Amino acid sequence: MVQGFGDMNLSLTFAAIGSALGTGVAGMAAVGAWKRAFAQNKVAPFALIAFVGAPLTQTIYGMILRGKIIEANLPASPENYMYQMVIGLAAGLAMGTSAWMQGKAGAAASDALAETGKGFGQYIMVLGVIETVALFVMAFCMMALPKV
Repeated sequence: MVQGFGDMNLSLTFAAIGSALGTGVAGMAAVGAWKRAFAQNKVAPFALIAFVGAPLTQTIYGMILRGKIIEANLPASPENYMYQMVIGLAAGLAMGTSAWMQGKAGAAASDALAETGKGFGQYIMVLGVIETVALFVMAFCMMALPKV
């Protein structure tokens, strides 16, 4: 019998997949923006790296939730495994989607900032709003777990 695996790492795995997609999309846009700046002999804004790295935090949220899911089922109880996997899967998908969309917004922000040199604060605020979705998912799912 399988014991103590919590959500089988689904929350962490799907959050990390979203982070990989988000950082990839934002990274490609940043590289393109830097290339345009170099080609025009303009300063390439280093601040674009903030847009690239923003989706990484969802992986941390997935790891935190995974730990809480495991902790909530100690000692291990087989009748809770399906509940843990469902909550881990749903939360991981939601956090991963947040990371992916944050990366897409970061890509647009990279293009806009490199083109105009303006708006960094506004672009970061947009990424923060998208980040909030993942934070809410993590917090609300932790509240839904049984108390030890």
